[in-house]
Amino acid sequence: MSHPAFPLRPIAVALSLWASGASVWAQAAATELETVTVEASADASAEGLSKPYAGGQVARGGRAGILGTRDNMDTPFSITSYTNELIQDRQAKSVGDVLQNDPTVRVARGFGNFQEAYFIRGFTLSSDDVAYNGLYSLLPRQYIATELFERVEVLRGASAFLTGASPNGGGLGGNINLLPKRAGNEPLNRVGVGVSSGGQATVSADISRRFGPDQSTGLRLNAAHRGGDTATDQESAKLDLLSLGVDWRSRNVRLSGDIGWQNNRLKETRTNVTPGTGVTVIPSAPDASSNWAQPWSYSNERDLFGTFRGEWDINDDVTAWAAYGLRRSKERNALANVTLTAAGNGAATTSRFDNAREDHVSTGELGIRGKFKTGSVGHELVASYSHFDLKVYNAYGMSTGAGNTLNTNIYNPTSYAITGLTFLGNDLNNPAYNRGVTLQSYALGDTLSLLDGKALLTLGVRHQTLESDSLTYRVVNNGVQTSAGGARASAYDKSRTSPVVGAVFKLTPQVSLYGNYIEGLVQGDTAPATSGGIAVANVGEQHAPYVAKQKEVGVKYDGGKIGGGLAFFSTDKPRSAFDPVTRIFGSSGEDRHQGVELNVFGEPVRGLRLLGGATWLDAKQRSTGSSTTDGKRVIGVPQFQATAGAEWDVPAVQGLTLDARVVHTGATYANATNTLRVSGWNRLDLGVRYMTEVQGKLLTLRARVDNVADRNYWASVGGYPGSGYLVLGAPRTFTLSASMDF
Repeated sequence: MSHPAFPLRPIAVALSLWASGASVWAQAAATELETVTVEASADASAEGLSKPYAGGQVARGGRAGILGTRDNMDTPFSITSYTNELIQDRQAKSVGDVLQNDPTVRVARGFGNFQEAYFIRGFTLSSDDVAYNGLYSLLPRQYIATELFERVEVLRGASAFLTGASPNGGGLGGNINLLPKRAGNEPLNRVGVGVSSGGQATVSADISRRFGPDQSTGLRLNAAHRGGDTATDQESAKLDLLSLGVDWRSRNVRLSGDIGWQNNRLKETRTNVTPGTGVTVIPSAPDASSNWAQPWSYSNERDLFGTFRGEWDINDDVTAWAAYGLRRSKERNALANVTLTAAGNGAATTSRFDNAREDHVSTGELGIRGKFKTGSVGHELVASYSHFDLKVYNAYGMSTGAGNTLNTNIYNPTSYAITGLTFLGNDLNNPAYNRGVTLQSYALGDTLSLLDGKALLTLGVRHQTLESDSLTYRVVNNGVQTSAGGARASAYDKSRTSPVVGAVFKLTPQVSLYGNYIEGLVQGDTAPATSGGIAVANVGEQHAPYVAKQKEVGVKYDGGKIGGGLAFFSTDKPRSAFDPVTRIFGSSGEDRHQGVELNVFGEPVRGLRLLGGATWLDAKQRSTGSSTTDGKRVIGVPQFQATAGAEWDVPAVQGLTLDARVVHTGATYANATNTLRVSGWNRLDLGVRYMTEVQGKLLTLRARVDNVADRNYWASVGGYPGSGYLVLGAPRTFTLSASMDF
């Protein structure tokens, strides 16, 4: 399929300005350059990345939004930063693969597509609300390959003050920030090859160098290709990517920039399964390798992005920063999602649904941070301004009417020739502007240091303006135009000030107590086209922004070799629901998520590394106005989930390491009334790696088996408000890879 060329001019202009600015600063600072020790700094900060914790699987801290990179023991929030070492050793291919190691996160899927989504504290975060180097929605919207980033940072809990409102309605339970790769002090030449079940092959290269006076300039290039069939019958996937990261630093100025491209193509990928009207029991999961997708179905996404960040030390105590990024994306797909019928024997219906979408994202941030004292009290003040703009161009088509609703069965699927499109919304070959989001905010915060640094108090506010609008589609039904489209369907323009209060008390050097009150702020949900197989009457209508209020207390432990945390939290959020009688998707009551999180990480004894924990979560619907839903559990959220991972360096064989991971997710519900129960599941994953030298070059061999027992299970339920669609877990999958550094 051919696509028009991306509009490269904005990126070219931005990178030209960046290069010119770097040259000017380099010349101005040439006479005052000092010896620079480069610590691969993804965010152009003086301190660089947070140092790895014992064992190397997680870092000692992470980015706490505009507060910058903080050590875990000094932060009144729960943050885990997963390192590139873990990403490579688990042979993770996407953000979702990395987060399989997190006991507080579960991976789901977007509504009607193959977008990754993540449940954090029971709230959904879609992949297009993931941040890249602190800026929202710059990386590919549906699937983000691991070659594009150095670390995955999970900030748990609401974060309106820290990061601002997310552009697509996620983030109430937490945020994910990805840090790009940077050139380290030593040259890197790494090539890798791999193969997994079904014949999916991978070839990759990771190259970096430092140049110039005192190695002040760094370049890091990543390229990868994946292609072939997967472990699922008839399914194939192909991905190509290329990214370049550049950084430069002098004594008091640091600059970094990235440009990247990803092209992801899926064919006959297994779709979601939605329980239809009248379904009273969720069927048992089919064979994990089976596939009910139609042979003509596909999903293609191509993304181009660029980002720039700079930091200037005005003096020893004051630092200013600026960041800017943009993304241009094109998507096109032909899907055939499955809706279960009331037969209860796996019987279902499907029909063709095509979609074409283009995204234009532009975002930036300005800020200043300073330190000073008033008497014995230390202050770290921060002020920032941020702006985000998203324009979505969309079109869709459906096969409706007699002969276009196709019967199938998830246990014994039926394949059909492609059907025609009888209902069109806009032109699939030229998607029209359909939706826009503009976010602006001003934030001011202060972290006070008391009692010689034993107590830290964070106070702050962020004033946020959220604007959004949507336009109607040009509708053609069976060749007859019924709507010219282009009329404003909805618009919203409102502001809110979100506060934060956070406190840390260092009981001992190894133990910190903390607490916070912080709010989350997101756009209201957008009514989908269908819910549970029923057409939604107010499709496209956007709800007013939601305010979530979070209270959290916890304790953190750092024993040097082993660390962890225990958090108690409660978050209230307005909720959305679909009324099948009126066919209206609207606001109804609130969801209250209360829970306990336990995290453990580190290397308690040499050669044994631990990573995991557990989450107990009570997520209930409240004040819904209906006795059938009041007090019932939120769709897709289990009461208990846990992940336990361990690595062991085999003493008898130098360079040999074994690893194991157990993932448990409790039972969930697929509807708001809790009559459709979905069984919980357990999964065992095993891996082995061997590191050796071949003619002085480091060779690493890795082998992995995910879902060792080849369990059949529904891996997730929902991922979009009010929807209880099911996603089948992947079958047993073998992965082999080899990488060489030279």
